[in-house]
Amino acid sequence: MRIYLDNNATTMVDPQVFALMEPFFTQNYGNPNSLHAFGSDTHPALRKALDQLYTGFNAGNEDDIVVTSCATESTNWVVKGVYFDHILNKNKNHIITTSVEHPATIMSCRFLESLGVRVTYLPVNNEGVVEIESLKEAIDDKTALVSVMWANNETGMIFPIKELAAIAHENGALFHTDAVQAVGKIGVDVRAADVDLMSFSAHKFHGPKGVGGLYIKKGCRVTSLLHGGEHMGGLRSGTLNVAGIVGMGKALELANAYMDFENSEVRRLRDKFEDALISVSDVLVVGKREHRVPNTILASIKGVEGEAMLWDLNKQGIAASTGSACASETLESNPVLEAIGADKELAHTAVRFSLSRFTTEEEIDFAIDVTTKAIKRLRDISSSFSYAPSWHKSRL
Repeated sequence: MRIYLDNNATTMVDPQVFALMEPFFTQNYGNPNSLHAFGSDTHPALRKALDQLYTGFNAGNEDDIVVTSCATESTNWVVKGVYFDHILNKNKNHIITTSVEHPATIMSCRFLESLGVRVTYLPVNNEGVVEIESLKEAIDDKTALVSVMWANNETGMIFPIKELAAIAHENGALFHTDAVQAVGKIGVDVRAADVDLMSFSAHKFHGPKGVGGLYIKKGCRVTSLLHGGEHMGGLRSGTLNVAGIVGMGKALELANAYMDFENSEVRRLRDKFEDALISVSDVLVVGKREHRVPNTILASIKGVEGEAMLWDLNKQGIAASTGSACASETLESNPVLEAIGADKELAHTAVRFSLSRFTTEEEIDFAIDVTTKAIKRLRDISSSFSYAPSWHKSRL
């Protein structure tokens, strides 16, 4: 049995999405900007896909949704675009983000620091969430941008986006959110949250890889980073990925249609797995369930290295992770666990499990059996787990 429990890294393309995309590879493959019929034949599908995006996010008709290659591109565009528009040769020089953002945000901000921009990385509480008061204390009249993720990619914790956006606006700053881990798991309404800019990526909600987008609220200007043709109204040059856009639109429509299922059945299976994990001694799950997206568990298993656990799971056909796939080639301790105050040893024991609407009860039952047995096996050979009884005077 092969079981995929790494859906925060990427998701399976929904078969309905794939079926809709397929003709645009071998039949309707024209360039949308071409004047002949091969080009114009793609226009109805593109219009429908963009309508699906606007409807799915409740964007206004005068807002922009610009198609990009992924959320990493979108976030880089926002952070660096704000530098050109509001910081370079202007009277603002400050950006605020958090200590637990995706590397796309963190590394973009570090790049701007090398250019002299002042960046504040807000701390998180013991559940891994930024508190509203910390933003109030950090923001000032020099702040150009506040960028906070909607939901954390490792813990699944949901951030108070509406309240944080309001504080940014009260202080004359733009507000951007990386909504990659929220879309398809909880409702994402750009008007209700009053965000100025929002990054998203199709492959996180059962769409294709290589396509994402940036929502831009009416009146918000972001300097283009990719110059060339007049694609996407001149905001982002590059030939449109027709199949990808069609797939992304359909994937978002389906994700919203399955939202009740996500919040009932996916949550039930997640909770069943989580209950089995925390019934084992010295297993910690980060964050209260009710404050997390319904599919995610970040567990710290005392005495078990995260990479060792992944090895055992992988041998049994189960895919999980130790955190963000974008940073998984390094063997550093989990930065989110460090941010919430866990020591280095505990932060090395993090394992993330993330379900999808395609996860079955049979798969979860098998994962519970394999994971609990792996914990026992690895603790039996661990040099960092207690060998003596808890009552022993050695305290080992």
